[in-house]
Amino acid sequence: MIMNPMSQISRRIFLLLTLLTASVAQAQLSIEITGAGANRIPVVIADFPGEPTVSRIVTATVRADLERSGLFRMVDPAGALLDENAVIDHADWKGRGADALVAGSLARSPDGRLEARFRLYDTQRGVALGGAVYVTNNTQLRAAGHRIADFVYEKLTGERGVFSTRIAYVLKSGGRYLLQIADADGQGAATALTSTEPIISPAWSPDGSKLAYVSFEKKKPMVYVHSLASGQRQIVANFRGSNSAPAWSPDGRRLAVVLSKDGNSQLYAVNADGSGVQRLAQSSGIDTEPRFAPDGNSIYFTSDRGGSPQIYRIDIGGGAAQRVSFEGNYNVSPRPSPDGKSLAFITRREGRFQLAVMDLASRQVQILTDSHKDESPSFAPNSRMILIATEVGGRGILSAVSSDGRIKQRLTVTAGDVREPAWGPFLQ
Repeated sequence: MIMNPMSQISRRIFLLLTLLTASVAQAQLSIEITGAGANRIPVVIADFPGEPTVSRIVTATVRADLERSGLFRMVDPAGALLDENAVIDHADWKGRGADALVAGSLARSPDGRLEARFRLYDTQRGVALGGAVYVTNNTQLRAAGHRIADFVYEKLTGERGVFSTRIAYVLKSGGRYLLQIADADGQGAATALTSTEPIISPAWSPDGSKLAYVSFEKKKPMVYVHSLASGQRQIVANFRGSNSAPAWSPDGRRLAVVLSKDGNSQLYAVNADGSGVQRLAQSSGIDTEPRFAPDGNSIYFTSDRGGSPQIYRIDIGGGAAQRVSFEGNYNVSPRPSPDGKSLAFITRREGRFQLAVMDLASRQVQILTDSHKDESPSFAPNSRMILIATEVGGRGILSAVSSDGRIKQRLTVTAGDVREPAWGPFLQ
């Protein structure tokens, strides 16, 4: 269900996440690719010598990541076992249609850990593009695969990969609300919080160590900051009325929140420990859904101050708010891209709530989806993909679409409805 935002309470990381409570298998997200780029790069991921079981897990993860991105096409390795020191017959692999090749191995180090070694080759030019060694163990094999895929992605596209990042979302199942943390591909889900009352608006801290969110567990909306390492939580906004819509400043020191303690819902800032409350804007309408610009100097937000819900921007130091959205009479949930070039939001067109993106330089707007009930957009940290909640067949699912609309994915879970997605930052 679409919630009107005028009323909506709208290597270290690996250690942190192993401390979360593991979820049941049926709560894992499954991913379906529904669209891909027009000119995909053909890549072969050779089978890695070493322990067959662990090698298969790593290479399967690399292949799945690259395929899922919509930018790569996997070439059959035909059973070839190639380690990082193998002599590569570039002409042969080029003849098989591969523009690039990954060769590697997994071997036990003296202390019992696994070393994933690999090298990437450009078969068109017959040169090596680099390689790396990642130390892992039997429980972090997929993490090693994600890191290899990130390396390949960046070398071949020039953009940083996001396969090693995490996503947060809320799963509603059997009368319970579960705040879930998962890999970017939906696997490895763990539960950070379970409640019989709604949990909404999760937001990652810039370093990925904390989540801010709104919980109704005490029968009113309150903003919490939750440490993923320790599981400890702190209430940072519990004022009279509603406390909602937390958004982190880029330096992680403050949060923008929406409070109704002085009347209508308005924008405020608080320190990450809940101190230092400061009002950011003032209007006779309702201001909500704040998001800091990447430079931290301004905030985008939704307001009905002009009569209908529209998107505005205000400098963090004060001054008059400037209207940003002008097409249509309902534009909400602004999310600036991490690179500062575009703004994702939800627009209502002919009764359909759809994901749109605005080029902030030209102000041109493109509708990216053909669905009916999109909400809660969230950019990947490299700005290429946007994660949203939507509804298919009466069930809440997650969907991802590239910022140009060409690549589409669908993430579903059999255990219940999925809402409130938030894409985490790059690993520190």
